[in-house]
Amino acid sequence: SCSPAPMKLRDAPSSCPSLWRWLPCPPAELRLDLVLSSGQSFRWWESSPGAWTGVLGGRVWTLRQDGDRLWYTVYGDDDEHEGEEERDGCRAKAAKLNAAETDRILRDYFQLDVGLSALYHAWGAADPLFRKVANDFPGEAAPRSYKWGTLRHSTCSASPHSILPAGVRVLRQDPVECLFSFICTSNNHISRITAMIERLCQAFGRHLCCLDSRPFHAFPPLSALTGADAEARLRALGFGYRAKFVCGTARAIAEGLGPEGLCQLRTAPYAEARRVLCALPGVGAKVADCVCLLSLDKAEAVPVDTHVWHIARQRYGVALGGKSLTPRAYQEIGDFFRELWGPRAGWAQAV
Repeated sequence: SCSPAPMKLRDAPSSCPSLWRWLPCPPAELRLDLVLSSGQSFRWWESSPGAWTGVLGGRVWTLRQDGDRLWYTVYGDDDEHEGEEERDGCRAKAAKLNAAETDRILRDYFQLDVGLSALYHAWGAADPLFRKVANDFPGEAAPRSYKWGTLRHSTCSASPHSILPAGVRVLRQDPVECLFSFICTSNNHISRITAMIERLCQAFGRHLCCLDSRPFHAFPPLSALTGADAEARLRALGFGYRAKFVCGTARAIAEGLGPEGLCQLRTAPYAEARRVLCALPGVGAKVADCVCLLSLDKAEAVPVDTHVWHIARQRYGVALGGKSLTPRAYQEIGDFFRELWGPRAGWAQAV
């Protein structure tokens, strides 16, 4: 619930300029509109045209791009009353984070130390099909309904002058949030998954703040999802059969490697991280690869679904036995793209 006087959403640096900061970041390296709405993460909302508001690292942020600048503002929690002050004529709670820390969080989340341009050129050199649609890099055009991992596949049969969107990169997310979010993706679509994750956070997560009467919550800790009534509450929230998987995985992690151990899979070999994830309730090969790629630093992980399977067969001519996506076929397709695109094959597939 919201307090009688919720904070106002700051949708541009012109509103309370002293509460905004920016990082140098050209659109060719990052397109917020493509990355934050494409189904990698489900916590972001286009709060006004070009402005994206969401929860990252237990804080609420608004991001926007202007030229070669990535602008951001971070909101203070509702319980940080001592941080409330008058700045630029705005009554605002300033988040208790220093500038160096917020810069670091954003650079880490968007992996801005990874240069996209060089990767596009390397993939194009290795893959004529990739080069065919990327020959005008950096492209700027892309449909607003873009979903990660689908645009290149849908344009491969288009004209030779089709261009890939610049600025599509892979996020580096919190492993717990990423894992439970992708458990909810089976037989689902982005808008419904987003609504489910929102209900999950409202029911089990810590209240952070309200912006224009809209409440924001942190992603729940594992302990909140292991309670005796958690599964029944999730079913009441519309999670269906996924409720059992969410609670089962929460218990398995709490009683096993713990959230710290899950995070430590970042330093484990890809095959080991994938094996550990696949042992969890409701986690198959594709969900495991999504979590490996988007939160565990396994840039070589290539999530394969039936769409990617058809692409591998029809457009790349990968010879696979059988007429369905078997575990063996899944592995062979991933290996094929890893051989073709190299150590960041998962990034190439995400475009």
